[in-house]
Amino acid sequence: MPRKSREKSSTGVYHIVFRGINRQTIFEDEEDKMVLLQKLARFMKVSSVELYAFCLMDNHVHLLVKETKESISDFMKRLSSSYVYWYNVKYQRCGHLFQERFNSENVESDAYFITVLRYIHQNPLKAGLVRSVWDSKWTSIREYVRKVKLVEIDRGLNLFSSDRQLARKRFIDYMQKHNNDQCLDINEKVRLSDEQVREYLRTVGVLSSSMLQQMNRDDRNAVLGKVKN
Repeated sequence: MPRKSREKSSTGVYHIVFRGINRQTIFEDEEDKMVLLQKLARFMKVSSVELYAFCLMDNHVHLLVKETKESISDFMKRLSSSYVYWYNVKYQRCGHLFQERFNSENVESDAYFITVLRYIHQNPLKAGLVRSVWDSKWTSIREYVRKVKLVEIDRGLNLFSSDRQLARKRFIDYMQKHNNDQCLDINEKVRLSDEQVREYLRTVGVLSSSMLQQMNRDDRNAVLGKVKN
C-alpha cells in the first residue's frame, strides 16, 4: 500500500520527531550529540531551514523548523544520512540507525507554535531526567535568554512581546509553567532513564548499543529481559 504523503503546513513550520530504529540509542555519549548539532547547523544552511527549537534525548530528537528553499523531507534526508554515516564509522557498525520515516506535525498558528516550543524544551523534565527545564544541556532553551548559537529566537520571543526584555521575562515564566500540553511524541513509557539503562549495560560489559545488536539472540534477550524487570 503506498505511503500517505505528508500534509503541507500552510506556515511552512513543522514539529519533527525522529528516533532510533527499534527505539535504540542514537547518542552513546556527548560527542555524538555535539556531532548531530554540528551537522544540523551545516544542513540548515544548505537547505535554508529556520530552526526555532531542538531537544536531543538519548533515543530520539525533537525539532521545530520552517522549510523555505527545500522541503523538510530533503533536509531530513541530508541530516540523517550524514549523521548515520559518521555514527556507523565511529561504532564500526553498518545499516540503519533511524526509524525509516520521521514523524511530523504541522504548526499552523502562533498559539500552537509557543505550545510546541514549551513542549520541546520541557521534554527532559517530563521524562524525569532533570529537575528543572533549565537543567538539560541538550535543548535550545538557553539560547532564548543567553547566547544564540543555532536557533532563530525572534519569531518565538516576538509572540510574547515586541519589547525584548519583557519578552524574555514572559518566555521564562511560560517555559516553567506546569501544563498538560499534548504534542507529537514517540509515546513511550519508560521505567528507567536512558542513563540508568546504559549504566546497567556497562556493568554487564555492553558498552554501546551496537555491541548489543551484535550479540546472539539468546544473550541479547537475557540482557534486555533484566532491563525490563
